[in-house]
Amino acid sequence: MQKRFIIVSIITPIAIVLFGQVWPPILVALWVVIPLICLGAYDIKQTKHALRRNFPVLGHGRWLMEFTRPFLRQYFFESETDGAPVNRMFRSVIYRRAKGDLDTIPYGTQVDTQRVGYEWIGHSLSAKKLADNQFDPRITIGGPQCTQPYSASIFNISAMSFGALSNNAIRALNLGAKEGGFYHNTGEGSASDYHLENAGDLVWQIGTAYFGCRDAKGAFDAEKFRAMASRKNIKMIEIKLSQGAKPGHGGILPSNKNTPEIARIRGVEPHTTVVSPPSHSAFSTPLELVKFIQTLRELSGGKPIGFKLCIGRKSEFVSICKAMCATGIYADFITVDGGEGGTGAAPLEYSNSVGMPLREALSFVCDALIGFDLKKNIKVIASAKVFTGFHIVKLLSLGADLCNSARGMMIAAGCVQSLTCNDNNCPVGIATQDPELAKGLVVSDKSTRVKRFHNETVKASMEIVASAGLRHPSELNRSYIYRRVSEIQIQRYDEIFPYPKRGCLLTESYPDNFSQAMAESSKDAFIPAGLFAEFNTGLEELGSGL
Repeated sequence: MQKRFIIVSIITPIAIVLFGQVWPPILVALWVVIPLICLGAYDIKQTKHALRRNFPVLGHGRWLMEFTRPFLRQYFFESETDGAPVNRMFRSVIYRRAKGDLDTIPYGTQVDTQRVGYEWIGHSLSAKKLADNQFDPRITIGGPQCTQPYSASIFNISAMSFGALSNNAIRALNLGAKEGGFYHNTGEGSASDYHLENAGDLVWQIGTAYFGCRDAKGAFDAEKFRAMASRKNIKMIEIKLSQGAKPGHGGILPSNKNTPEIARIRGVEPHTTVVSPPSHSAFSTPLELVKFIQTLRELSGGKPIGFKLCIGRKSEFVSICKAMCATGIYADFITVDGGEGGTGAAPLEYSNSVGMPLREALSFVCDALIGFDLKKNIKVIASAKVFTGFHIVKLLSLGADLCNSARGMMIAAGCVQSLTCNDNNCPVGIATQDPELAKGLVVSDKSTRVKRFHNETVKASMEIVASAGLRHPSELNRSYIYRRVSEIQIQRYDEIFPYPKRGCLLTESYPDNFSQAMAESSKDAFIPAGLFAEFNTGLEELGSGL
């Protein structure tokens, strides 16, 4: 191919010049041909790409097709139920509700109701008609040790930091939360000026790097925490233990997003990639965690304190429950993040293969809290793919008290799923720190869309609740949701995830599905040392046998 290119490169300009003697306008073609010849010559000389060396100029077609593939697929080839991580059907309903457009669909469902995994709710012949004041149900968060409980919506904005999102995106989300009466989680990047500007309700997330409350060495600073937590619109504090998109891996702020402004807010060096530690330095055992919860509750003046985690080893969560029972110190809420959770930047292996999916994690957490008789004091928040009223109802039926959504709220604010969150080139100005791109996002317009999406989705969830013959989402339980588990078998959630007896983990004779976690767990360590001793003994015996 190189020889052919060289021959064509010699013949083509000569031919154009000769024909130009007869028809001068053809000489304009030289403006195209000469640059292509130069590009081809460079392709032959470069050593990084064999395809371009062997197929000069033509080899660039591969990169062109790679670049256009996501856009062509999304806008021309996807069906309503295709597309990942959010399919077109859900994106479309979010856009329509956010813009106040017609959100009904014609001609029946496009979902395959015979596929394994299809889920639905059982309606009632005694369906209810709800009053207008019942379409905004509230959940009070705050256990017996909390002196400033918070009344929350059942649907809220999940954790997204300033840094991951632009200043205008943060403004729009927070203003939407204020106008819609729901909360906005700050993400681990601290409560920035843009989170505080519009005075919407905030959940301040404290990550392993303690952004916003760290000292010069990156350790927790109590006085800085007290100063921030005392702000009126910070309603709750969430300790981030892990997140679904990359559990066990610290948060990542790419260097091209780490502007001097973000560095000032977080207390780090600008223009550097900031990777948060994988675990906390303020505590290292379950007992120390619950004591840290109590410390934050006292420093904040009695505001609700909770923690967020993606379930890994079941025994580690059981260890936390044991520590709460032993000390009498309870978290006010627990946010369960599914392994399918999203983020702006995560290693592929973590996004695909680390962490328990939300459905299994949520049922396990709720069952553990019931087993230790802690559920009465602790609210559970479900966080992952929540886009519609049925998603909310399904998670509340499984055991959650309320839900958070990040990607749903981003789409409501104008996200087009261009999948460029990690390279600072978000075309709609949401997941970027490029001021020119961020400028394109009009806060007043997008905040209204966020508020409208929230309100319409909560309304849809309450209409489903009423169709089931109920008046409040707290009346939901696992018996309402059905799932096709095979081509010929259907089970209810209470059959797939049977409820444990209240307090069954406080005495011996534990349920079979908890026996291993109970044996491995300890209030004194997340991973009991006995496991490692047993493992090391096994290795020694194996070595001696060899």
